[in-house]
Amino acid sequence: MRKVLNWNVKWAFSKEAQEAPVSMPQNWYWVTLPHSWNAIDGQDGGSDYYRGTCYYAKELEKAELPAADRYYLELRGANSSADVFVNGSHLAHHDGGYSTWRVDLTDALADKNLVVIAVDNSENETVYPQMADFTFYGGLYRDVNLIAVSESHFDLDYYGAPGIAVTPAINGADADVTVEVYPVNGKEGQTLRYIIRDQEGKVAAESASAVSEAKAVLTIPNVTLWNGKKNPYLYMAEVLLCEGEDVLDNVSARFGCRTYQIDPEKGFILNGENYPLRGVSRHQDRWGFGNALLPEHHREDIELICEMGATTIRLAHYQHDQYFYDLCDEKGLVIWAEIPYISKHMPGGRENTISQMKELISQNYNHPSIVVWGLSNEISMNGTDEDLLENHRILNDLVHEMDKTRLSTIACVSMCDIHDPYVQIPDVVSYNHYFGWYGGDTSMNGPWFDKFHQEFPNIPIGVSEYGCEALNWHTSNPTQGDYTEEYQAYYHEELIKQLYTRPYLWATHVWNMFDFGADARNEGGENGQNHKGLVTFDRKYKKDSFYAYKAWLSDDPFVHICGKRYVDRVEDVTKVTVYSNLPEVELFVNGESLGRKESSEHFFYFDVPNAGESVLTAVAGECRDESRIRKVDTFNEEYRLKEKGAILNWFDITAPEGYFSLNDKMSDILASEAGRGLFAGMMAAISQGGEGGAKAAGFEMNEGMMQMMGGFTVLRLTSMLGTAGIKMTKEQLLLMNAELNKIPK
Repeated sequence: MRKVLNWNVKWAFSKEAQEAPVSMPQNWYWVTLPHSWNAIDGQDGGSDYYRGTCYYAKELEKAELPAADRYYLELRGANSSADVFVNGSHLAHHDGGYSTWRVDLTDALADKNLVVIAVDNSENETVYPQMADFTFYGGLYRDVNLIAVSESHFDLDYYGAPGIAVTPAINGADADVTVEVYPVNGKEGQTLRYIIRDQEGKVAAESASAVSEAKAVLTIPNVTLWNGKKNPYLYMAEVLLCEGEDVLDNVSARFGCRTYQIDPEKGFILNGENYPLRGVSRHQDRWGFGNALLPEHHREDIELICEMGATTIRLAHYQHDQYFYDLCDEKGLVIWAEIPYISKHMPGGRENTISQMKELISQNYNHPSIVVWGLSNEISMNGTDEDLLENHRILNDLVHEMDKTRLSTIACVSMCDIHDPYVQIPDVVSYNHYFGWYGGDTSMNGPWFDKFHQEFPNIPIGVSEYGCEALNWHTSNPTQGDYTEEYQAYYHEELIKQLYTRPYLWATHVWNMFDFGADARNEGGENGQNHKGLVTFDRKYKKDSFYAYKAWLSDDPFVHICGKRYVDRVEDVTKVTVYSNLPEVELFVNGESLGRKESSEHFFYFDVPNAGESVLTAVAGECRDESRIRKVDTFNEEYRLKEKGAILNWFDITAPEGYFSLNDKMSDILASEAGRGLFAGMMAAISQGGEGGAKAAGFEMNEGMMQMMGGFTVLRLTSMLGTAGIKMTKEQLLLMNAELNKIPK
């Protein structure tokens, strides 16, 4: 019988070692997995987190292992490449930091052994990802296990797969379930026993066969469907490999029986009924841990997402922990799963995209929550060529060959031409748009999708990313790019009204559910993070925009007053926004009612007299929420954005009246002929910028990129270029400002 031993405790770790040791090191320090060496430097800004090879070592005595014929080492996540050594001998190499892989240790084991794993997250041109707006944390950041099995066992060598594939097909009131297993070293006389149990543990179907017949079709009568959040009903399939009365090995998988389709006009349809996919994207890291998450972290994430009322998650931009997919199955969330083929197409990386896709599908095939496989994200950032297109055709064909039950998709960067042949490759398409944050304004989002839908009525279109950043900055006059919680709330109010009222959108995913680590970022006053989350990086604070979505998506009655962190206000009458999923809200100021308001959009706006200190109380049905405001004479500077470690601050910039400066928006400057000329030269200089330039980072500052970022001030844009490895000095910025000062508005 198979035995799985967790092997997380007490590994010796070194960042300084130059090679794999042959005896247990004495001067390394101890760590318990999951572990990342970038848990601090990958989140503090500066784009300087350690990327290289580190070593983990652990002793293994064979006598302490359970009796078995073969022993496997299972690694659930080693980012991004790794090598395994036993007693100084190299056993295996693996490229791809987000999937499970295994190594057969059997023939290398002596009585006493030293197992060493070298993990490498350094830059290269063959393993994805290499360019993206998130930190590539190094480490053994998920579980490591030892698996003991008989000589006859279910396959452990194929792309980290579980050794069992379950394919349900609905047939009237029943389900015909194909269960396929992959026995290794099977012998004549051995048998396979197939059992399907319902959610209560009762046998729903069973059969038996010879070991040579490793596929069976079992019928579940009067099947209960996996029906999203309404009823995420799960069955369990188990297969036993038997020799007489002895069970040699067993594998099992939970699964759900459901049908779905994605209609270009009606959107997502689950089990024959419209089921709008409205939700979020999620990265797998958090403050102080990097990506070395514990089970309680995953549970907290899923609970927050469910509290908001989401029906879908885009698990970006790579394979997530199996435990999180299990939670999605249990909660009934519909999932987009993808590989990290992102931002920068590498001609030398094709084989890695194929192997990562094979791992993604093989390891996650049984999860009913997953409905689409993502081929790539923003990969056309620098345009498309035939090599990129061929890579996508290969991946698209691979998806359909490996999985006949699911569809393929891509996340297109905003400036990707809708007529590009790349857009025609997958089954369904989504776009990443940030109108109202990186450029344009919020009103542009819905009409853009209407145009796509009108021109391509047979291609299902969705929204794979949209969002804007917010920290603990506040204002009564929110403007694009100010990083205030108030602007983020306004932005999402507008986007909700536009996107949620267009039923043809097959899915919409907010970027992002949580703030996340992006060590190259230097903006918003807290470097090293992307702050587009609806919840803070440490999960301790739900921003106001979280409640805007809860008002539209959740059925649990609530009321929320916005602006709780914005207490001091200078105006005599201040605007207060309240969110609720109930039809009517009444607001009280120091016990006196300002009246009741109704809103079909779930957003309620009140003009509140501001004098002295006031207690605000919102009442909706049985729900209440309380907040406070205070009248002050001058604006509280604690609420105003302050860049941390900025090369140049906005108040250091010369801005003569009537002329441009670094404090002006890109869109305004590009509207003038002289401004376009100046930035044409700037783009050429950046693109040819040598070692620190854009092309060295795999990033071209082309005209489409500049247009998308038109809502940024020039100063803000230059600070963001650090994400692409482009750094400008104070002298360069002042020289650019001097040139802008010559151009009249």
